[in-house]
This record gives sequence, C-alpha cells and structure tokens, in this order.
Amino acid sequence: MANIKSQIKRDRTNELARERNNAAKATARTAIKKVEVLVAAGKKEEAEKARREAVALLDQLAQSGAVSANSAARKKAHLARIVATVK
Repeated sequence: MANIKSQIKRDRTNELARERNNAAKATARTAIKKVEVLVAAGKKEEAEKARREAVALLDQLAQSGAVSANSAARKKAHLARIVATVK
C-alpha cells in the first residue's frame, strides 16, 4: 500500500482506467464473436454489418490506448478475411 498521497490517487485512477479498458475490450470481443458466428451461419450481409460495427469498436480501443494499434489492425484483418470467405 502506498504511503504517498499522490500515489494513492494514481492507484485509484489506474484502477478505474483498468476497469474501463476491460469493459471496452469485453464489448469488442463480443462484437468479434458475433461476426464469427454470423460467418459460420453463412449470413454474409449481417456479418458484413457486424464487421463494420466491430471495426469501429476496435478503432476506438486503439485510439484510446486500450489495445495497441497493431493488435486492432490484426483483428480487423482477421474479420475482413473471414467475412470475405462467406458465399
């Protein structure tokens, strides 16, 4: 436990940021999973719409720093690749 007042405040803000980031990443994982389920079901139009929503979420996460830009790009490329395979 920190003794310094400023470090106690930093610990508090870091914990809030961690919770916020984890919640945002969970939302993105759910969006990615939704795309994968739609692709498995062969629903191309719905999968494409869900992919656009997931890409927007990933862009927001990358911009806020919750995930790295490379990680977001990798996940977006994965989604584009699997949606393109649907006939």
